[in-house]
Amino acid sequence: MGFVQTKDGVDLFYKDWGTGRPIVLIHGWPLNADMWEDQALGLAGQGLRVISYDRRGFGRSDQPFSGYDYDTLSDDLAALLEALDLQDATLVGFSMGGGEVARYMSRHGGKRVAKTVLVAAVPPFLLKTDDNPDGVDGSTFDGFIAELEKDRPHFLAGFGKKFFGAGLLNFEVSQEVLDWTLMLAMQASLPATIACVDAFGRTDFRPDMAHFNVPTLVIHGTSDQTVPFQSSGKRAAEMIPGARLITYDGAPHGLHFTEKDRLTADLAAFANS
Repeated sequence: MGFVQTKDGVDLFYKDWGTGRPIVLIHGWPLNADMWEDQALGLAGQGLRVISYDRRGFGRSDQPFSGYDYDTLSDDLAALLEALDLQDATLVGFSMGGGEVARYMSRHGGKRVAKTVLVAAVPPFLLKTDDNPDGVDGSTFDGFIAELEKDRPHFLAGFGKKFFGAGLLNFEVSQEVLDWTLMLAMQASLPATIACVDAFGRTDFRPDMAHFNVPTLVIHGTSDQTVPFQSSGKRAAEMIPGARLITYDGAPHGLHFTEKDRLTADLAAFANS
């Protein structure tokens, strides 16, 4: 565990487990690196060096008031890779974290990266527009922000249930997992939590997709109510040259927990191939 400093002086907390080929796990909104603990443990046990970090504004990293656009966030990722001198890394971006992977590949030319993985990720473009009619209506993101400003704990508690598909007939999640997820979410700053809604909800990654020039794996649950499969995972796999798509039938957005053993196995097989 330790900290690396970004070019604008923000300290990012990271965890570094195991030895071997590096694999960097980038968390989703509104969580932090701890969401990856099952995968980090399993991947380190399979001969990989696993690095997970808290995005600026989240978890144990510094909480500046600004810097929550994807250009800055991809620069933060670059600072981590450079500070740890990682070579031939596999980048794994979950949900919002997939945006950092996409922007890093275009803005930083994929330097130090051998493979990429998008897990339930927001690229290529989440927002519904005239040229993206299958996206999510902008009022949804406006509603997120309004509810965060009104009662953040209450909103995030409800969001967590949707995140894990709680209430579906074919799935049960313990209250303790929901409580733990809320605890991770509440460690983030309110400005970061709000600003990142606009970042992941309204950033158009379509121009970034052509810059995926390494082997890429796309993993997405078919019952994802947060980042819909048809407009995200399916389209990302179609736009990235040579990408391989794996669908988890019936899986919700939070498949890092609901499908944790399968996800760990798929990540290990890809990173070690």
